[in-house]
Amino acid sequence: MLAGRVVVVTGGNRGIGLGLARGVARAGAAVAIWARDVEKSAAAVAELQSLGANAHAYSCDVTREADVAAAARNTMQDLGPIDALIANSGVGGERTRFVDLTLDEWRSVMGVNLEGALLCMREAARQMISLDRPGALVAVSSTSAIHGTPGRLAYSASKAALLALCRGLAVELARNHIRCNALLPGWTETEMLARDHAGSEKFVQATTARTPLRRWGTPKDFEAVAAFLADPDQGFHTGDSMVVDGGYTIY
Repeated sequence: MLAGRVVVVTGGNRGIGLGLARGVARAGAAVAIWARDVEKSAAAVAELQSLGANAHAYSCDVTREADVAAAARNTMQDLGPIDALIANSGVGGERTRFVDLTLDEWRSVMGVNLEGALLCMREAARQMISLDRPGALVAVSSTSAIHGTPGRLAYSASKAALLALCRGLAVELARNHIRCNALLPGWTETEMLARDHAGSEKFVQATTARTPLRRWGTPKDFEAVAAFLADPDQGFHTGDSMVVDGGYTIY
């Protein structure tokens, strides 16, 4: 499906991001991981290479324009032009009551989750347009964009903003044959959620009981959807918000 394509996954060295990277790698793509943790990126690249993928990692802080521009240039130099970019990098921030939330805390989450996604998708789109190549952009949002998330207002607001960003880009970039969609994961076994919730058996039981599949998701659950969303040939599917949550939001 993606043979001969180059796919960037930001934050693709762990959790859902690594699941997305595995998915596009299994579909035949060359994979570029943009992330800050060099050791985790090296381990992720080794795993992707074991699947037969041509994989590279680039040290990149997605909140820094210079880092993003350099990662895009180096990706094209090493692997070829970017065909798809999955903006997955994100932070949860500290759990804080609204009345205690500081502007610095708000901005630190927005800086990564929203502005970082904007910078990465913008850089990829610039490259696609300059080369007159069709492409695909994906922003990883969250079901927190749909449900109220007390104590994590910056996180949920940033994820909701990504939905509007994707819809706008889907319309604006359609003439350039660039599709743009959002992916909304539900409760998934990741380091972030393990740190925040997995230690609470009551919480895990409550969320799995409300999930029709009666379990949390795993990074593997996102492999196939990553390959679909990253495929520029699926040109008529754009402006969508794809929920992958085991049925949690409809139950």
